Amino acid sequence: MENKIDKNYIIGLLLMVLMFTAYSIFYTPSNPTTPEKTEVTSTTKTAPKAVNPILDSTTAAAPEKEIVVENKDIKVTFSSRGGVIKQVALKDYKTYADYIGGKDKAEMVIFDGSKSNLDFEIPTATGALKLSQVNFHTDAVNATVAEGQPLTLVFSTQIQGGTLQKTYTLNDKGFEIQHGISTQGLEAVVRNAPIVLNWENHLQVLENDLNENRKGSQINYFDKEENFEDLGGNSTSNANEEAELPVKWFSFHQKYFTSGIVFENSFFQKAKFNMETPTADESVVKIGTATAEIAYADFIGNKTSFKYYFGPNELKELKAVGYDFQKNLYLGYDIVKPINRYIFVPLFTWVESFVSNYGLLIIVVVLIIKLVLTPLIYKSYMSSAKMRVLAPEINAIKEKVGDDPVKLQQETMKLYQQVGVNPLSGCIPLLLQMPILMSVFFLFPNLVMFRQKEFLWAKDLSTYDNLISWGFNMPILGNHLSLFVVLMTISSLAFTYYNNQNTPDQPGPVDMKKISYIFPVVFMFVLNSFPAALSFYYLVSNLVTIAQQLIVKRFVNEEKILSILENNKRNYHSKPQKKNKFSDFLEKQMQASEEMKRKSEELKKQQKKRN
Repeated sequence: MENKIDKNYIIGLLLMVLMFTAYSIFYTPSNPTTPEKTEVTSTTKTAPKAVNPILDSTTAAAPEKEIVVENKDIKVTFSSRGGVIKQVALKDYKTYADYIGGKDKAEMVIFDGSKSNLDFEIPTATGALKLSQVNFHTDAVNATVAEGQPLTLVFSTQIQGGTLQKTYTLNDKGFEIQHGISTQGLEAVVRNAPIVLNWENHLQVLENDLNENRKGSQINYFDKEENFEDLGGNSTSNANEEAELPVKWFSFHQKYFTSGIVFENSFFQKAKFNMETPTADESVVKIGTATAEIAYADFIGNKTSFKYYFGPNELKELKAVGYDFQKNLYLGYDIVKPINRYIFVPLFTWVESFVSNYGLLIIVVVLIIKLVLTPLIYKSYMSSAKMRVLAPEINAIKEKVGDDPVKLQQETMKLYQQVGVNPLSGCIPLLLQMPILMSVFFLFPNLVMFRQKEFLWAKDLSTYDNLISWGFNMPILGNHLSLFVVLMTISSLAFTYYNNQNTPDQPGPVDMKKISYIFPVVFMFVLNSFPAALSFYYLVSNLVTIAQQLIVKRFVNEEKILSILENNKRNYHSKPQKKNKFSDFLEKQMQASEEMKRKSEELKKQQKKRN
């Protein structure tokens, strides 16, 4: 029995160390190197650059016209100055500040052209022409997209006898905007050189906790060979990167929302990305910059069809964009990603369809998962019960063999073979449940469905509950203590106590029972700034597991188990049972150890005789 429990604790300890090591590596921001010289940035606005000579004064100075078009999900403001998207607001979402402030009809601006910039530069004989300098003509007016009837806006301008046209199309619902650029008769105006896309995005504060906002903001991109890369995630340090291959799409990813562009019929060339954290400006999360080239042949050949996405990080919406755009939703490491994508996300979505209370939703999901795992829990408890009833015989073996560990292992394994018990049969079910615990650890911080959903004292389940808070930062804890985390820790300690009561004391210099109480306390500090939904999930999971153990215990008769094991032992002498591969392997290893020990003792005796 001791051998089995030792292995369980050792495996558990290793898993915990790996988890905390991964957390410290991926969730602790690295300290940027302090430069020797600090460059002082002037706040004085520079004079505007001269207008490209190919534009006449009328075109450059024409008044700006704004058009607002909305569908079920987004409201988009377009401008005739540059024929650009000037603002995008999500109609069914609010910033955390507006939500806490009680604004009922607030819309969340996810892209603001007055603070950010999205522009194309066209090479001409007289220099680069920024389309933001060009005034476009449009007959479009403010409108709401009718159901089943996509709405297209057309912006056009004349440049030295040629035509440049930009189109935007919105469906009646969804977060996508189709965008096309076409030319006619501009071959003599546009030089045979790449067109440049510049997108500078000042990511606004949308959620609670600025530091967590910054660690959750990054640039993602997807290249020609279907490699997914990211820049600036889980860090507040500045970072820059140049794509090695042509890029299909790139995006500015925040914790629960994404703004991005897809080049539908070609690829961006020589894409460069930069992510900067403006530490002195708490109104901006990060400043992301992307520069990419569009091939001249694609531009002149009217093969410039783009798709913008401004919306939530919901699997269904992201997947609808195509081109693996759903990779913007982070679902954890590769080992747990399939569990989240194909089990947890569909399960939560299905339960959400008939449960409107999100605390109750978590309880229902936990009950479903635990019901499915009941056979594993039962098998684990049965294995533990077998080891408990064998404890007296194992103690007798210890008294018989004394302090010889090799002999103790051999005799113990012999007993297991005789009674038909696999010492690791209880460990395997526990290990099979570890991916479930790890999956939700990565899922909840990225699950938008819990955003701004209340439950009990938590105002927003997508962030920590701060019912217990103070006005200053403490090491590790910060300025709050999550009550859900406290309750989760208490339930974990209770579960640990219950398990220890059913586990015999372990020999050796380290008391593993006492160490097992440390892990829940450590997790309390780790999870204190995680979403309240995650802490509540672990709390409910602990309580349901304790209840399962108590129910299973009522159906397990340890006296009957002991009788069966004793019967197996009697039958073993008359008709030996077939050894399993694991027991056979251990027995061979023990025999090899015994042989090495015997040879070592013989060698010592020979050396003594020589001396």
